Amino acid sequence: MRDPFREGLAAGWQYIDASELTADKELEADVVIVGSGAGGGVTAELLTRAGLKVLIIEEGPLRTTRDFQMKEAEAYPQLYQESASRKTADKAINILQGRCVGGSTTVNWTSSFRTPPSTLNWWQSAHGLKSLSVEAMAPWFLMMERRLNVSRWSHDPNENNAVLARGASKLGIPVEIIPRNVKGCWNLVYCGMGCPTNAKQSMLLTTIPNSLYLGAMLVSRLRAERLEISGNQITSLKCVALKVDGLNTSGINVTVRARHFVLAGGAINSPAILLRSKAPDPHSLLGKRTFLHPTLVSSGLFEQAINGYSGAPQSVYSDHFLDNVPVNGPLGFKLEVPPLHPVLFSTTLQGFGEAHTKLMKNFTNSQTILALVRDGFHPQSTGGQVRLRSDGSALLDYKLNETYWEAARRALLAMAEIQFAAGAKWVTPVHEASAGYNSWAEAKKGLAELPLEPLRCRVVSAHVMGGCAMGDAPERGVVSDLGRHFQIENLSVHDGSVFPTSIGANPQLSIYGLIARNASELAKTLTGQSKAATL
Repeated sequence: MRDPFREGLAAGWQYIDASELTADKELEADVVIVGSGAGGGVTAELLTRAGLKVLIIEEGPLRTTRDFQMKEAEAYPQLYQESASRKTADKAINILQGRCVGGSTTVNWTSSFRTPPSTLNWWQSAHGLKSLSVEAMAPWFLMMERRLNVSRWSHDPNENNAVLARGASKLGIPVEIIPRNVKGCWNLVYCGMGCPTNAKQSMLLTTIPNSLYLGAMLVSRLRAERLEISGNQITSLKCVALKVDGLNTSGINVTVRARHFVLAGGAINSPAILLRSKAPDPHSLLGKRTFLHPTLVSSGLFEQAINGYSGAPQSVYSDHFLDNVPVNGPLGFKLEVPPLHPVLFSTTLQGFGEAHTKLMKNFTNSQTILALVRDGFHPQSTGGQVRLRSDGSALLDYKLNETYWEAARRALLAMAEIQFAAGAKWVTPVHEASAGYNSWAEAKKGLAELPLEPLRCRVVSAHVMGGCAMGDAPERGVVSDLGRHFQIENLSVHDGSVFPTSIGANPQLSIYGLIARNASELAKTLTGQSKAATL
């Protein structure tokens, strides 16, 4: 299999692995972008197309096609934040985030949804973001869908997804086909470990290579520590090089100077950089209202083999339980399924010793449904807060309150009913106090009485949003609708941290579309051109 990124490096692309530096270094550019995921990758390509000198800084390593071996033991420590075990402060929610060149786009499951109209409408009415209408955003979503080959999955779902479709259909619950950003997909299900076939149209394969081809520079294993701020201007970015292990610093410092600075480190890391920098925060909004789509898990056992480790990981979804409640009413939830791999499966499911062994023995016949809870709209759903540990590293506080647990119970009931309707002979919520249920009647009674509380009921997330929210005025947001910081003139934030609520859908395409719009406007401002850059 070709490795197009390595071919580009051999042809002379500008790239530095900071772990190899032996002395302090200074770098200069028109624009420095911190982070190489969805926001950083799109921004880099649009700005380089506009003729600007761009520097991309990534804390994680560079891993490319030839490095992706579809092995969990290698992928999680190399490609994810905190080896795929990043947790909230109380350890109650496990958070999967990418930490490599391409960020989470390198390891996500390719599901690509436009921002739901209900979300955009709410942002307009409740947050003053009048420019972000469905009609105004449509061309930007379309541009990114074309750029990244987003389309409805055209193949039959694997059995893991098919169970969701069959069970929902029997209950009269509508399901839809998921759009995916793939080209020539081999249907392997190993998307979360980096695509070994160049099918996933991630930033690693698309925008970042094109940016480097156009003259941008990439530096990996370089941690952005803080912005040096004087008045309303950033004068430099202070960075530290990491050792090959990607964890410890090498003692080498890198100073970056630029006309403009873009934070695209994600909704935990971008607020953390601003906190470490003591950036102005006159209305105490920074790091607040950080959202997760805190996700519940239900596992079912079937007579037939499910083999959830084979086939496209996500191809079927249902928004029925989002659409049947007001956007600001009781928390709704989106239904999807995850890919099933032994390490991910075993570390997520509950139990110890004999009970856990029994679950693992039935691995190939197990099916799992996820319920992604839409947080941030209900008055009692205020999300979490990013803060700093004593060493300056980022930590997310996210308290699960009764408003959430009411939704969680509805979600667990809905998933169990669907699984039994699809033919499951046994269903369990992922909960330490549950021994599972042998019928829907038994599950309905048991789930109604099951105590729902942190650490006993397993909650996970792969979607982090908010913390540098957009607003129509400084007292309502950290940045404007264009991602421009209200107090610092030469700073933009281009990632999911700018969302004022969660999305209510996998946020990948929402980031792509919004940031394409904002980066195009930034290119016009920095170059003095009247026409926006496009892809």
